Amino acid sequence: MTITIYGIKSCSTMKKAFIKLDELGVSYEFHDYKKQGVEKETVQRWVSELGVDKVLNKRGTTWRKLDDSQKQAADDSVDNAIELLVENTSMIKRPIVEGQLVDKDQPILLCGFDEAEFDKVFS
Repeated sequence: MTITIYGIKSCSTMKKAFIKLDELGVSYEFHDYKKQGVEKETVQRWVSELGVDKVLNKRGTTWRKLDDSQKQAADDSVDNAIELLVENTSMIKRPIVEGQLVDKDQPILLCGFDEAEFDKVFS
């Protein structure tokens, strides 16, 4: 099983996800995009597969701090939204869990923490 969990170390939702993955015996690599950044191509893949509305967290303080023109630009264009996400990684909904279940030969891409979904996917 090759799993990467993307997010920010200090986030409370991330901590829940780490605990759940550990409980389920899932080995993973952690990518702290606050410290390591995230490639534009990676964000584009997430948005392409999950949709911008799922990946872009409009409930957080980073989004609320944007001026109206930046918010409008993100709403008007997926490309603008992706640029904002790469520049402001705190606006990416956490966690993003991506990888491959070797035993099931099935790709995984989860966005946000849903305990029942984690149980279903990783059990």
